[in-house]
Amino acid sequence: MQRKIYDADHGDFRVMIRDFIAAELAPYYMEWEHDHIVPRDFFRKLGAIGVTGFGIPEEYGGPGDVGFKYQAIISEENARASVHMGHYGLSTGMVLPYLLTLATGEQKQRWLPGIASGDILLCIAMTEPGTGSDLAGIRTSARLSDDGRHYVLNGAKTFISGARNSELCVVVARTAAPSETDRRMGLSLLVVPTDSEGFEFGRNLDKIGLKASDTNELSFTDVRVPVENLLGEEGMAFSYMGQNLPRERLIVGVDAVSRARAAVEMTRAYVQERKVFGKPVAAFQNTKFVLAECDVEVETSQALVDRGIELEDAHELTPADAARIKLQTTEMAGRVVDKCLQLHGGYGYMREYAIGRMFTDLRVNRIYGGSTEVMKTIIAKDMGL
Repeated sequence: MQRKIYDADHGDFRVMIRDFIAAELAPYYMEWEHDHIVPRDFFRKLGAIGVTGFGIPEEYGGPGDVGFKYQAIISEENARASVHMGHYGLSTGMVLPYLLTLATGEQKQRWLPGIASGDILLCIAMTEPGTGSDLAGIRTSARLSDDGRHYVLNGAKTFISGARNSELCVVVARTAAPSETDRRMGLSLLVVPTDSEGFEFGRNLDKIGLKASDTNELSFTDVRVPVENLLGEEGMAFSYMGQNLPRERLIVGVDAVSRARAAVEMTRAYVQERKVFGKPVAAFQNTKFVLAECDVEVETSQALVDRGIELEDAHELTPADAARIKLQTTEMAGRVVDKCLQLHGGYGYMREYAIGRMFTDLRVNRIYGGSTEVMKTIIAKDMGL
C-alpha cells in the first residue's frame, strides 16, 4: 500500500542514509557482529552527517526539532540492509529526549554540542539483576554527601545497551526511601560519566541476537556524581520515565514492522530462485499463501505504525497507543519472520543468511521497552479493565 507520511525532503534524506549505510556500515557489519561491538568512530561519522542530535537546538550544534520521521527512516533503512547501528537508536531516540526536556541551560551547554557532533553517546541504566519490569524495585542508591556537593552512587545494573560506547550514562537510582503508599517515589536520574572512578564494566553479555551491539553489566562503587548532574527534580524519575516510554515503544514498533517487511521481501526473492522437486519454491500454493498472509500482516501493522509516527510528530502519542503499537508490531514480526525462515528451509537457520540473524535479533523486541505482558496490562487499564 502507498504510504503518505513522507515528503520530498524525507525522500532525499532516505537516499543519503541508504548511501551512508552501503558505504560505512554494510561492508563491515559481519566483523562488528563477530566483535560484539560497533567501533566508536562509526558514531562520529554519524555525527558528521548530522543525525546524532535530532531535536538539539541549532545554538548547540543540532538541527533543531526536525520531527521523528527522520529517525523512522533511519530505522527502515537499517532493516532494508539487514544491519543495526549498535545502540544509535537508543542514544538518539530514547535517551537524548530526557536531556532535551529535563536538562538545565548549563547542562545543555555542557552536553548537547558533544552529542550533536557524535563525540558524546548516551546510554541509560534502569534494569538491575533482580529488577526488570518492576522499576519501582530499583535498589541502586545515591546518597547526598554531607556537604551537599555530590551524590555517592552504589549498586549494580544489567542488560545495559551501549555502555562501552557511551560517554554519559543516565542512571536511575534511589535517592530516598519509597513512601508507604507509593513504591515509585524516591527515584532520581543522575547523568554519570562512564569514566568516573568506581564506574566499572562487568561482562559484555553474550546475547543470542543483536550481536553488533554491546550489552553490559555495570557496577557502581562510591561513584561521586556532582549535584550539577542531577537531571530534573530529585525523586521524580519514575514520572519522567513514563513520559519518555511512549516514544521508546514506538521506536521498537518501527523497527519491528520494518524488519518484518524486509523479511518478506528477501523471502519473496529467495523462493523465486530456490528450486525444489524441479521447480521454484514460489510455484507451490503453500508458498504463495504464506507470503500473502505475511504481506497483509505487515501492511496492517504499517498503517498502525504510520499513525503512531504522525501522533509522535504532533506530540500526541499516548502511553496506551504506544503500547498497542508495540504489542501488535512485535508479535506480528515474530510470526512473519518465523514463517519466512521456514520458507528458506535449512539455509534459514544459518547466520550467513540475513533471515537467520533477523530471527534472533527480533526476539528481544517482545521483551525490552516493556514486555508483551506489560503492554497488555497498559492497554487493559486504558480500556477501564
